[in-house]
Amino acid sequence: MTEPAARLQLQGITKRYPAVVANDGISLSVLPGQAHAVLGENGAGKSTLMKIIYGSVKPDAGQIVWNGQPVQVRNPQEARALGISMVFQHFSLFDTLTVAENVWLGLDRRLKLAEVTRRIEAKASEYGLPIDPSRPVHTLSVGEMQRVEIVRALLTDPQLLILDEPTSVLTPQAVEKLFVVLRQLVAEGCSILYISHKLHEIRELCDACTVLRGGRVTGECDPRKESNASLSRMMIGAEPPELEHHERQPGEQVLQVQALSLERESPFGVDLDGINLEVRAGEVVGIAGVSGNGQRELLYALSGEDRRARPDAIRVGGQPAGRMGPAHRRHLGLHFVPEERLGRGAVPSLGLAHNLMLTRTDAVGRSGWVRVKALQQQAAGIIRRFNVKAGGPLAAAQSLSGGNLQKFIVGREIDARPKLLVISQPTWGVDVGAAAQIRSEILALRDAGCAVLVVSEELEELFEVSDRLHVIAKGRLSPSLPRAQATVEKIGEWMSGLWDAPPAVAAREAADA
Repeated sequence: MTEPAARLQLQGITKRYPAVVANDGISLSVLPGQAHAVLGENGAGKSTLMKIIYGSVKPDAGQIVWNGQPVQVRNPQEARALGISMVFQHFSLFDTLTVAENVWLGLDRRLKLAEVTRRIEAKASEYGLPIDPSRPVHTLSVGEMQRVEIVRALLTDPQLLILDEPTSVLTPQAVEKLFVVLRQLVAEGCSILYISHKLHEIRELCDACTVLRGGRVTGECDPRKESNASLSRMMIGAEPPELEHHERQPGEQVLQVQALSLERESPFGVDLDGINLEVRAGEVVGIAGVSGNGQRELLYALSGEDRRARPDAIRVGGQPAGRMGPAHRRHLGLHFVPEERLGRGAVPSLGLAHNLMLTRTDAVGRSGWVRVKALQQQAAGIIRRFNVKAGGPLAAAQSLSGGNLQKFIVGREIDARPKLLVISQPTWGVDVGAAAQIRSEILALRDAGCAVLVVSEELEELFEVSDRLHVIAKGRLSPSLPRAQATVEKIGEWMSGLWDAPPAVAAREAADA
């Protein structure tokens, strides 16, 4: 039996940037009805390669062959006309437009907006990816934006679907539903190019894998026949180190939230309802939950971006901080890592050194001049310590891969030696080695006496780093649960807001959710 002709072939694809060769003579082949993984550490060239296929980046050399015919994909519109759709790691959505209007931009212009809205609702319902077509994008959480991108791609009925970290902010239940969708697409003959740092997902979904390192193909395999350890060795040359989690007695209270209730500022937001929370020196407290259940509102209130709380509803180091702005809270030792890397965590066009000024109180000297040399030295130190692949301290934030920018932003806040670190989605989109390093640094910070609050939609991550766990659902916060007593099943029940229900009722309602 002859092997079917390739749906997509890449031949010698090369892309050079001033500071790096992102892709160096890459060749790979994807068959019809095949889920093909592209694996590599941060900065290996995966996202650049996907953008070349999708027409948003032009290669310097090489050939793309589509269904046996050489093609030049000059822009995403031409890619979609061929039957190629892509879900980006960094979302390509217009904040001021609604979900339906964003989706409409990529579809046949002859369609009416009402018809697009109907199709979104139908596709979202069919694939278990709930989203409201009328909501403005700026009101969505990161997880909800990811759903929009996936639904938009599915609406084009693609022959090739490119997914760049599609599950990075989805819950385990949502991932299971998505995989049902993807397997259905593969069975119908759609090809999938899948980028993920979650090795168990690649082994579960994909039947072929191309490994990149330093912009070159260094191996090919059937991931179903590999282990997480062997895939790690192929990708980064080693297995990630085991995390060392030392039991220790927490110290004094650093963060106290008492009866925090806030009405939503956006009609599509979530009301916070009687939030009670404490974090002590030398402990990591984790908050789990499905995206869009009040995480954004709680983080805004804690960071100082929302200052409507009563002064004593939020205390930092014993000081009433509910009405304080972010700068004042930093003086009390609170540092914050937001989930949105570009735009909130970093100014895209500024260099890494100058991005330190966003959170460093010592960036300006007594004379009023910016201490540029000191900033460059600090940035260089963070780049070395966290193994950030960048063209030096002056490299623009937007020039880094998503994972490398995440390492820099997390490193920037850890390097500031905070007394309280509030961190959202700490390892979103980073490779297994970098994820292990970031989690290890969080535990080291905790062991040094820092109070750490981690908000994440990755349960595995929360189980690895947390001493205690809460769940947020519909703007309410569950009681805390010691890590040793937490199970995936219990946390899954609580994600439906059922922590007050009897166990039998909770299990039944969680199964129906």
